[in-house]
Amino acid sequence: MTIFRAEDGWQAASGRYVGSLSALPFASCFAYSPSGTGLVCEQGRLLCARLKTLDPAWLSRLIARAWLEALGHERFAAVLGRRVVLVPVPGSAPASGAGWVAERLAWCLKELELAGRVWPVLRRCRAVRKSAFAPAGARPSVLEHYQSFAIWQTVDGGPLCEPRGAGLQLTLVDDVITRGRTLLGAAARLREAFPDAQVRAFALLRTLGRDEPLRQVLDPCQGEVRWIRADARRLP
Repeated sequence: MTIFRAEDGWQAASGRYVGSLSALPFASCFAYSPSGTGLVCEQGRLLCARLKTLDPAWLSRLIARAWLEALGHERFAAVLGRRVVLVPVPGSAPASGAGWVAERLAWCLKELELAGRVWPVLRRCRAVRKSAFAPAGARPSVLEHYQSFAIWQTVDGGPLCEPRGAGLQLTLVDDVITRGRTLLGAAARLREAFPDAQVRAFALLRTLGRDEPLRQVLDPCQGEVRWIRADARRLP
């Protein structure tokens, strides 16, 4: 059984330490407030809703805007770049063959030459409850996310070739980051499989808390998801 240690991260059943995951660096480009009022908050919620529609043309334009207004100023140099391998974070249920939002987002970033490769090595082996529809106290834990993820060795019936070369840089890609539990669980699974890799995360959109004012939807941010008191905490 996999256990979590509040002091310093994860340890596998075999006793092999899976590297320190006390903090996962992340970056996000846009922000929204689920419960805020006013025009800007409404714009943020509309952006979040449209992001889920998987419109590839619109998503490409959104990524291009992000690059022009944020990435061009090297704000996200730590998580994106031509040497970076993007790992899309799966949705809450095992994939049925169709693409998912984070995968499409990763390919858009690759097509705009903001990464070197998309590597869909992470999959759900079992479903977890959707965080968007769960009360705050009933959302999946970091451990539940970690246990639901698996590393796949094949894609579409063919072998999944591992990127070669020293200094492997893996960036998890997701559409929305709230507290960061999904990303921290995914990062733990990646670190277990690739202990020498550098693991970071990028989410297109981040959720603001009730007491955080939303001044503008385009709000580039860099921070960390930390493992504190047996749970994830996003800063900022």
